[in-house]
Amino acid sequence: MVADSNSQIAWHRAQIRKHRAALRQIETARHNFGEIAGSKTTVQTPKTVAELKRKIRDSERIVAAYERQTRRPLTTDFGTLASAPWSKWNGSDSPNRR
Repeated sequence: MVADSNSQIAWHRAQIRKHRAALRQIETARHNFGEIAGSKTTVQTPKTVAELKRKIRDSERIVAAYERQTRRPLTTDFGTLASAPWSKWNGSDSPNRR
């Protein structure tokens, strides 16, 4: 996994991992132990699952937008390379470099 220089994106990636683990745990517990009819968990679980899925979706949307702005093209076909905005990739972070 690549380290993020943007701390906000790193936080969102961590949240995605955390929420996916929690969602996996809920689904596993529900299938392993079943649900007791009339318990509070049967009312709370769908709300919790929906909330976790919403949070995952929101964080994934933020990370995807960031990656679209900062990633270089991964393929080397001529069409992709010809349409890539190479002016942003000058090889250094310093604008004074000649």
